[in-house]
Amino acid sequence: MALAFSCVLLWCAILILQRQMPERFSVVEGTSLSLDGAMAVSGHGTADQSDREVSAMEAGSSYTASLKLLGVFPVKEVTVSVVEPIEVIPCGTPFGIKMFTDGVLVVGMSDVDTATGAYNPAKAAGMKPGDVIVTIDGEAVNSTEMVAQLVEESQGKTLTFHIRRDNISFDVKFTPAKSVNENRWKAGMWVRDSSAGIGTLTFYDPDSGVFGGLGHAVCDVDTGEVLPLSAGQIVPARIYSVVKGLSGDPGELRGGFESGELGNLTVNGETGIYGSLEDTPASICGSMPVAMKQQVKTGKAQILTTLDGVEPQYYDIEIKQVRYNDSSPTRNMVIQVTDERLLSEAGGIVQGMSGSPILQDGKLVGAVTHVFVNDPTQGFAIFAENMLKTANSVADNQQKPAA
Repeated sequence: MALAFSCVLLWCAILILQRQMPERFSVVEGTSLSLDGAMAVSGHGTADQSDREVSAMEAGSSYTASLKLLGVFPVKEVTVSVVEPIEVIPCGTPFGIKMFTDGVLVVGMSDVDTATGAYNPAKAAGMKPGDVIVTIDGEAVNSTEMVAQLVEESQGKTLTFHIRRDNISFDVKFTPAKSVNENRWKAGMWVRDSSAGIGTLTFYDPDSGVFGGLGHAVCDVDTGEVLPLSAGQIVPARIYSVVKGLSGDPGELRGGFESGELGNLTVNGETGIYGSLEDTPASICGSMPVAMKQQVKTGKAQILTTLDGVEPQYYDIEIKQVRYNDSSPTRNMVIQVTDERLLSEAGGIVQGMSGSPILQDGKLVGAVTHVFVNDPTQGFAIFAENMLKTANSVADNQQKPAA
């Protein structure tokens, strides 16, 4: 009976690990794949190369490795890609975000007071909060004022709205309704065309001129949808005060934009915001290597973040969990603030600290992304490797800024 129970537990553990382990790993040129804990790597390469042989592979190469529980029980085969070592400059500095959307985002519905009673044209047309209006009668729209103008000029005639919803595009026929009280044609919806806020710069790659920040997408406050980026800028910002986080009541960094421009935004994606900087940002630690996810380990680490002014400071944290699962690329680590100064001044992690770089063993390992609402001393973090992949794709699609 005990043997059977042990076999069931072993089988369950293997199934869980199969789901948790990613399909791909990356290793820096000159190293081979190694995992801590009960998971072992066995059989490098199709010809069962040794560690020495695979560590000699050049960047751009790849091989297959077998993951085994306790070095004995097969879990899965993974692809290992060899990449060039890369160093970036961890920042931890606050910056202002100015975004303009690609199209306009529907953020809410509101009935129109017509002569025959309350009516909502947007709902009748099948539109929903989170939809992005791309064109009206073939004319591109990029502002709330433009939508209002085209609806008013229709004088109640049916319009064709081209909509983007969940990466699917389609047309809807839309007939505005006339408001009795306002004596104008209305759409029955609220739309948004821009966003602004303050976040934390994670890193800057001096070779490509690309920066990464936040560690998660900028989303609409009402719908939770990722704002579709048309154009944007980042500007200098200064932190003036901190609202301390409490259980059930997340705190925040309060600051303001300063004059000048730091750079352009080109991507608002799942792993953060990215673009190019005009100049190399100031740093208190200099450049350092980016860790691959398997190099991140539980234990002591530090974050770089700014609670006052513009200069970041080091604060102690502990990495409690490391999660390899690719299904949630912004929640790869569970971290806990242990620094008494940060706990005293902010209560832990607060809004505006997203993007604060995490350093461990002389490497950039990740960035803060979310706070636990019921425990501000803890939160989630993203692997730096995940942000670097997006930054590299940005660099591939743009020219290096002039020196």
